[in-house]
Amino acid sequence: MRGWAILLAVTGFAATGPAMAADDGATIYKRCAACHLANGAGVPGAFPPLKSDVRALAGTPAGRRYLALVVIRGVSGAITVEGKPYRGMMPAQAGLNDAQVAAVLNHVVRGGSAKAFTPREIAGYRAGSAALNSAAVGRLQPAAAGK
Repeated sequence: MRGWAILLAVTGFAATGPAMAADDGATIYKRCAACHLANGAGVPGAFPPLKSDVRALAGTPAGRRYLALVVIRGVSGAITVEGKPYRGMMPAQAGLNDAQVAAVLNHVVRGGSAKAFTPREIAGYRAGSAALNSAAVGRLQPAAAGK
């Protein structure tokens, strides 16, 4: 039995190894970076930046719900980010569990003053949004705080 434990630990299959990596916000964000870029600057006219407006939204109850739903359900239609219009579609990140959604949102809003997202908070947003599609999420976009 001890031999199996050593083998699993050496090969990266220890009980804590994959789970910790899978819930790491920076690792999860790599899938977002394909559109929003590694630094979160986005692509003007195509993919919105994930900077000041996102951090401001994370500081309000409606904004937190919106950000979580963007990841959980996707977003489509007209939105405004940092004063610029975007009209496109971000697919739902359906493969992410609640801890992973919280981790990637915390990675994106790092450096801001908002409290951390929790898996429990994300679970509540997920449970209350079963009837929403990406277009409905787009219509929920609140104005960023202070704008």
